[in-house]
Amino acid sequence: MSQDQKAVDYEWIHLSYTEVNRFAETYGFNGTQGTVHLEGILLRPQDRPSKTLLIMMHPSSTLHLLPVPTAFAKAGLHVLCGGSRYPKNDTALIMEKVILDLGAYVRHAKEVWGYERVVLLGWSGGGALSMFYQSQAEHPTITETPAGDPVDIAGAELIPADAVIFQSAHAGRALNLAEIIDPSVLDENDPDRRDVALDMYDPRNPNQPPYSAEYVARYREAQKARIRRITAWVKATLADLKARGGKEMERGFVVHRTWADLRFRDPALDPNDRKPGSSALGDPEPVNSGPIGLARFSTLRSWLSQWSLDDSRADGYKCAATMKAPLLVIEGSADDGVPQPDSGGIYAAAASSDKTFHVIKEATHYYANQPDQIAEAVSTVTQWLRARDLLEGAVA
Repeated sequence: MSQDQKAVDYEWIHLSYTEVNRFAETYGFNGTQGTVHLEGILLRPQDRPSKTLLIMMHPSSTLHLLPVPTAFAKAGLHVLCGGSRYPKNDTALIMEKVILDLGAYVRHAKEVWGYERVVLLGWSGGGALSMFYQSQAEHPTITETPAGDPVDIAGAELIPADAVIFQSAHAGRALNLAEIIDPSVLDENDPDRRDVALDMYDPRNPNQPPYSAEYVARYREAQKARIRRITAWVKATLADLKARGGKEMERGFVVHRTWADLRFRDPALDPNDRKPGSSALGDPEPVNSGPIGLARFSTLRSWLSQWSLDDSRADGYKCAATMKAPLLVIEGSADDGVPQPDSGGIYAAAASSDKTFHVIKEATHYYANQPDQIAEAVSTVTQWLRARDLLEGAVA
C-alpha cells in the first residue's frame, strides 16, 4: 500500500435520543419505545487522527458502500456515513425529523468525539438535506411539520456545520419528483388508465424524441398537476381522519409510475455526458412501475414533508439562499441520477459569500469503476478544505 493510501477502519456507530410520538412511524423496537435510534459507519484511516469530520447522510439510504467515502478515508479523511431513523425505507419519512437526526450526529461529533470542524457532504438526496439542515441550524424557524405535528427544530439548538459540500446531488425530493413522476396516470387507483399522449413509454404516443419545447412544457405542467392532485387528496384525507376524532391518525398509500423523466429518452434536454436511454437505476421503463421508484409507498404526513411540491420545506434552492457557510458544489458531467441543472442552480441560489463550483468530467452518479474521477473528487474536496483551514495536515 502506498504511503498516501491509508488502511481504513470501519466502526459501527449507534446514537440514541428520546422522542415521544403519538403513534409509531417505523416498524419494530426503533419506532415504539420513545427513543430514536441511529446507526452509521465511521470510516477512519489507521494511524491518522484528525480534527475534521465529513458527515455524509441521505434521508433514507446509507452511503458507506459508495466508492467515494472509502476513497476519502484512504486519503486521510475521517468520514461518518450516518443513517436516519428511516434507514432504507422512506415510506413514513418526515424531513423535519431527519434534520434532527443529522443534528444528533453533528452534536455527538463535536461534543463527544471532539472534532473541532464538521463538514456536511450531501450526496444525491443528501444534498438538499444538508442545505435544509444548515439553513435551520443558522436560522431556526420550524416548530411543526407540514401536517401540523409539533417538531421543535427552533428549540433544538442545532449546531451549524463549518462548511457544506453539495456533490452529485439534486435540489430536493419534491422538486425531483415533480420532474420524474409519470403524468400519464389519470386515476391513482387504476394506473392502467393513462393518457397515451403523456406516456413517454407508449409507442403509440405521437410525441417522440427529440421532444419539442411545447411538448416538454405540457409534460412538465401535467407532472406538477398530478402531484398537486395527490396533495389535495392527502390533505382532505388527513382532515377527515382528524374530524372523526378516533385513533386512526395516519394512512399509507401507493403512488404508481414515478420514473418518467423525458431526459431519460432525449439527451438534448439539459444535455450532459450521461448515457441516453438509461438512468442511475438502470432501464427507466421497468423502474417506472417497479417497487423502487421515488415515492412509491408513502404515508399522508410523509407525502407533505417529502414529496409535496408546495409543502415540503427541503427545497435546496430556498435553503441555499438563507445559509452563509462556505459551499462547494461538485457536478459530475455524466451524472445519470440527478438533473443536470440542479448543481448550477444551487450554486447560483446560494447566499454564501464563499462558494465554489467544480465539474468532474465523465463522472456518473455513483462513480462506479471510475478511479480517475474518484481521485479528482478526493483532490477537489481536500484542497478546498485545506484552503479554508478546515483540514489540517497534508492529504493526498
